Amino acid sequence: MATDDDFGFGEEEQILRDHARRLLGERASLDALRALVAPDAETSYRSDPPPAPWDDALWRQMVGLGWPGLIVPSEAGGSGLGIVALVALCEEIGRAALPSPLSSTLLATCVLRAAKTPPANEAMRRIAAGASATLAVTDARGSWSPHDTDVVAVAAGGDETRLQGTASFVQDARKASSFVVSAKGADGVGLYGVDADAPGVSVRPDRIADLSRDQARVELDGVPVAADRVVAPPGSGDAVLARALPALLAALAADICGAAEWQLQTTTEYARVRVQFDHPLGFFQAVKHPLVNLMIDVDRARSLTYGAAHAIDRETDDALRLARMAKSAASDLAAFASSRSIQLHGGIGFTWEHAAHIYFKRQRHSQVLCGDGVVQRAEIAGLL
Repeated sequence: MATDDDFGFGEEEQILRDHARRLLGERASLDALRALVAPDAETSYRSDPPPAPWDDALWRQMVGLGWPGLIVPSEAGGSGLGIVALVALCEEIGRAALPSPLSSTLLATCVLRAAKTPPANEAMRRIAAGASATLAVTDARGSWSPHDTDVVAVAAGGDETRLQGTASFVQDARKASSFVVSAKGADGVGLYGVDADAPGVSVRPDRIADLSRDQARVELDGVPVAADRVVAPPGSGDAVLARALPALLAALAADICGAAEWQLQTTTEYARVRVQFDHPLGFFQAVKHPLVNLMIDVDRARSLTYGAAHAIDRETDDALRLARMAKSAASDLAAFASSRSIQLHGGIGFTWEHAAHIYFKRQRHSQVLCGDGVVQRAEIAGLL
């Protein structure tokens, strides 16, 4: 596939990335992150229910800047930008390890955009206006295959459908005002918009290591869904999720790349200033060589990610393969960057007071979302 030299990364994307980096650097600094998600181990891991902190004022500011509606088509009230812009923003979200409904809302928008139905457009209009959303499409085993959903859709008479079952591993469930739920019925898999406060909806928080996200099981007990909230009619939900999958993979890979860039820069800076045996740590080959390897891996994963995003925007036939390659490289990067970051920081890297553990936990969580490197390479083999 022929690509542009800049992977479609133009002036708009440059402005978006620079503005996001500047704003998140000011409003979501490292000190603010620690104070928000990791004030102490007692609060972070032993509270019942587990905490799900986020900065609502920052969310409102991001809504004002149009970030949730970044890839929402202009006719639905959004900016109408492409997936290259999406990954540019997701990279900055990862760099800041941002605890926010923004990431999950952007992923939900990828699915809504792929649906191309009036209810999906209306859902995107609400997102562009400031509503948050997340995907509730995985089963108890964590499968993203549409037909594995544990939620059943039953016709209730008239134009109403009722949903029964549980969606598992729902990301940022307590930050979302609505869910995009996949459910199977007599006519196949459909996608349904469900408000978080709808009758019959219960959110059961999971205890996870990642401090910058929350995760939950969403239980649906006969939840009524009107016809105007059917995002994808029964029988078309699997095709919609398949069309959205490359964008989901690219967005997750970009988040990993951004976080890995923080791990690389922070560890490199520490290797410059920490002196051992009368030399900075970076003087020793056992330190400098892994850092060079990490830099190469960050660049490789980032290039694959932007290449995949550009292919998605151009609607090329190999977009899914490229997106799986990007997520494969990024997942391996998440593991490598996290282990080197902790190890090369030495004793301080293991402490609660240093931020390395926050990024370590976010990266290991991101590594397995939508499948880790092993899963992606198996899927690529099937494509080939």
